[in-house]
Amino acid sequence: MATKKATSTIPQEKLDLYKKLIETNPKIELKGATVPYTSYNGHMFSYFEKDGSFGLRLPEKEREEFLKKYKTTLFISYGIVKKEFVLVPDKLLMNLKELKPYFDISFEYVKSLKAK
Repeated sequence: MATKKATSTIPQEKLDLYKKLIETNPKIELKGATVPYTSYNGHMFSYFEKDGSFGLRLPEKEREEFLKKYKTTLFISYGIVKKEFVLVPDKLLMNLKELKPYFDISFEYVKSLKAK
């Protein structure tokens, strides 16, 4: 009996954009079958929630600027506020050129954290 492969509930358009964003940095790899994410040294720094919302981990200064600039909120996952993650608006996800610097900052930030 064949086992059913786990698939994501995230819209394909969003997954495609996420893959393009990840491809901008050869050191980053996409992980997760149902909940796509990126991590470094055991620290997750970007991921999709099953409802299609996208979170990005940022250091405090950039996080505060991001929240104001994009009029967004901290990311909520399974009812828990992720204090270091921001909710990336769909409009920004569709603008990879504008989103990429934040993605890069996020990656650099987790690289500075002690490995888990």
